[in-house]
Amino acid sequence: MKQLLRMWCRRLACLFKVPCRLSGSTRHRSPWLPRDRRTILAAAARWHHTAPESLKCAWQLHGDHLELRYANTLMRFDFVWLRDHCRSASCYNAKTNQRSLDTASVDLGIKPKAVRVDETTLFLTWPDGHVTRYGLEWLVKNSYEGQKQQVMHPRILWNAEIYRQAQVPSVDCRSFLETDEGLKEFLQNFLLYGIAFVENVTPTKEDTEILAERVSLIRETIYGRMWYFTSDFSRGDTAYTKLALDRHTDTTYFQEPCGYNNYDRAVINTVPYDVVHRWYAAHRTLTAELRRPENELWVKLKPGKALFIDNWRVLHGREAFTGYRQLCGCYLTRDDVLNTARLLGLQA
Repeated sequence: MKQLLRMWCRRLACLFKVPCRLSGSTRHRSPWLPRDRRTILAAAARWHHTAPESLKCAWQLHGDHLELRYANTLMRFDFVWLRDHCRSASCYNAKTNQRSLDTASVDLGIKPKAVRVDETTLFLTWPDGHVTRYGLEWLVKNSYEGQKQQVMHPRILWNAEIYRQAQVPSVDCRSFLETDEGLKEFLQNFLLYGIAFVENVTPTKEDTEILAERVSLIRETIYGRMWYFTSDFSRGDTAYTKLALDRHTDTTYFQEPCGYNNYDRAVINTVPYDVVHRWYAAHRTLTAELRRPENELWVKLKPGKALFIDNWRVLHGREAFTGYRQLCGCYLTRDDVLNTARLLGLQA
């Protein structure tokens, strides 16, 4: 038995103390320990865990950033970012959600002198003694990697058949105006498909204005606050006629245009001659795609049915018509539409 114990002691001593020379070099390694195994153990040693028995959260310091693993997300935080986003009372006003810390005063070479992580919180102590505390959930939500995983409100890429099969309901005007649930349902439809309908609206310009203001501020344009028109070619705009309007978005001539419009293009005088033909070829490809019948949804509007269109995403148009037709509408500020959705809890 003593001989057996001595043999194992010699093996352990060989493992932990005795170096061996390889090919005449001065490098040493532990005998019979595979190279890939040593690499894995060395890497694991650099990670610090919240508890020895738990891998829920682990971190390691690098030269210019902290690497943190939590909630199945591997995150990397620049030290300057961590100091700049401190939410302590001296650095951040929680009532106004405004930063008190002067970002320009943060040393670009800053590095924490101490790091500690428990089950819920990251603690960083900076060279001047200031302590920053971050909730781990907050870090996941606001990290670059967390943002990549966080899905904004989904957008459905649809064609006519997909939209018909979805059977998206219109929202009743009273529910839309008087309840947050009705407004939220409308905005969910709008964000999903880029169009949404409200039914049973009193068919007047005034009531349409009230409807629009429920969602957003109304944008003043050269057409006024609310536009209201019928066939009147004296206005010098194809929209005021009975002619067909091809697929388009509005206000492409604004400084902040909504998108593509085949009618309101100015003279092409900013494209070099050797690029012009390629421009027309690209235009032809785009137009062919826009005019594919399977991508068109035809809707017959009737008095009392309001249609909202996301001009950044969905084109609109009409067929030629006969008879008398009246239409009123307005432009909304996109930021305010999205803000309303966020206030209702949607990731707009």
